[in-house]
Amino acid sequence: MSQASKNDVQIWSDPALVWVLFVAATVVLGYGVIDALAQMVHFWEVREEFSHGYLIPLISLFLIWQKKEELAVLEGSRSWLGVAGILIGCSVMFIGMVSATHSLAQYGSVFALNGIALAFLGWPRYRLVMFPFLFLFLMVPLPGIFLFRLSSELQLISSQIGVFVIRLFDISVYLEGNVIDLGKFQLQVVEACSGLRYLFPLMSLALICAYFFQVATWKRVVVFLSSIPITVLMNSFRIGVIGVLVEHWGIEQAQGFLHDFEGWAVFMASVGLILLEMWMFSVFSRDSRPLKEVFGLEFPEPLESPLPCKKRPVALTAYVAVVMVAGFYLVELGLEQRDRVIPERTDFYEFPMVIDEWKGTSERMEQIYLDILKLDDYLKLEFIDGKGGNIGLYSAYYTSQEVGEAAHSPKSCLPGGGWRMTDFAEYPVPAVGPDGGALNVNRVVIKKGDYTQLVYYWFQQRGRNITSEYMVKWYLFVDALNVNRTDGALVRLTTIIRPGEDVADADEKLSRFASKVSVLLKDYIPE
Repeated sequence: MSQASKNDVQIWSDPALVWVLFVAATVVLGYGVIDALAQMVHFWEVREEFSHGYLIPLISLFLIWQKKEELAVLEGSRSWLGVAGILIGCSVMFIGMVSATHSLAQYGSVFALNGIALAFLGWPRYRLVMFPFLFLFLMVPLPGIFLFRLSSELQLISSQIGVFVIRLFDISVYLEGNVIDLGKFQLQVVEACSGLRYLFPLMSLALICAYFFQVATWKRVVVFLSSIPITVLMNSFRIGVIGVLVEHWGIEQAQGFLHDFEGWAVFMASVGLILLEMWMFSVFSRDSRPLKEVFGLEFPEPLESPLPCKKRPVALTAYVAVVMVAGFYLVELGLEQRDRVIPERTDFYEFPMVIDEWKGTSERMEQIYLDILKLDDYLKLEFIDGKGGNIGLYSAYYTSQEVGEAAHSPKSCLPGGGWRMTDFAEYPVPAVGPDGGALNVNRVVIKKGDYTQLVYYWFQQRGRNITSEYMVKWYLFVDALNVNRTDGALVRLTTIIRPGEDVADADEKLSRFASKVSVLLKDYIPE
């Protein structure tokens, strides 16, 4: 920069009032969804695939700090687009909080935070730090339904490729679902081995690498997207190697420290492949720039002083942003302070233990599950008939479904414990109730090894029988506003299909039982 151009540089700084308003807006925003944010942090603690979530805000702060000198030479401006972003984000947060949907509240809060930043900074300055603010979306865990579906698919893919690797070593192996049968030993590719614990951290790391990689846009996109196949292939290779080791040296090779070390080594190798890919792009493109410049990771150079400094005016949109966030919080607070309508009902302990030829026995749930589910009443019975047939009946009732305290979808729970969904569809159970109307249920066939179960489930919510988890959330939102009720229950029926038993017989058995139970439950789940 020439001396003349240096003299033309104008340094801008924000008055203390701007920082006070910005901190106030972000604090009120966070406090409005404190339960959802606490659940997000808890998810980071208990799920390894999102344990890197703690680092995302710190990385974003570093990336913003890196742009501080460039931000200093830009004059402030206002952006009504940021105000629109706050409105959209707060609306999504509000729907998420009222409908007891953590993910909506979490994504809405990040969207609203981006709106606040845009309203305070204006577009020219926000554009410089847009990536760090958008990067915060990666700290939000995927909704459970999508997470378990993705995990199930990755388990199958990893199992198939892993078996291919094992066969390359001339080892006889048989694959059934997620179970790798080596003859002497059987390895089950459980959820923890699906590759998700590599996928999300590696995608986040690849995105940062692509951000710093100062090359053509298409190359940066390839670097980011390549993290997906790298994760799948490397995880599958790991499973294959474990199979080979188990075949030659025993089942201990798939347990304990060695198993964990293999996982760490595979992740580091995946990171190495990302860096190798970037290096190859740089070398084969014949880029003459120094490596430091190509990778773009550098600290901001301080501006020479003395330089003229001027205070930016406080943008009108900054005041509007604070008012909007405060308004959202007051509306939510007013809704929370309304006394929920709690309808009268009969407790589940009075539920009949004999239903026609079926005789039931009660089962208790362990406290660890009760702490997770946070239900208000539950029913867990095992029914048998004189022919040796069995049906499990489970229902979880909530007097008020809030964020963190709502009916959990079996789509998220059923794949746990090694069970794999092989068939899922909506199914009408005919002739239910005095009017003879059908009861629509979700029909699921799950398998684990040689065991198969047939599951029916539905959500009985304020006079509605619902099969869609999304419609459950919608009606929670509607009824919370209209009738101030969010009570409801999940109902699940399960029966074991024994080897040689026909699935049609199990359907007929569960259909008959469901038609009886759905009528009886009306006394225990208010309409």
